[in-house]
Amino acid sequence: MPDSTGWIMSSRSTGNGGSCVEARRHEGWIEVRNSKNRSGGLVRFTTEEWDSFLFGARRGEFDQLLTD
Repeated sequence: MPDSTGWIMSSRSTGNGGSCVEARRHEGWIEVRNSKNRSGGLVRFTTEEWDSFLFGARRGEFDQLLTD
C-alpha cells in the first residue's frame, strides 16, 4: 500500500455547496479535512482507528446521527 495518496472525496458529495470531507493516506496516517476550508486544518487517525471507524459505519453504529 502506498505511503501517501491524493485527497479523495466521497462519491456521495454533491459539489454544489454541500458539506463534504476529503481523506487521504499520508506518512502512515489517515488525514481528514473539510473540503470547503482546506487550509483550516485536519484531523489525523491511525490506520487502526480509521479501520475501526469504517467498520462501525458499515454496521450502522452512527445511523442515529443522520438527519432527514
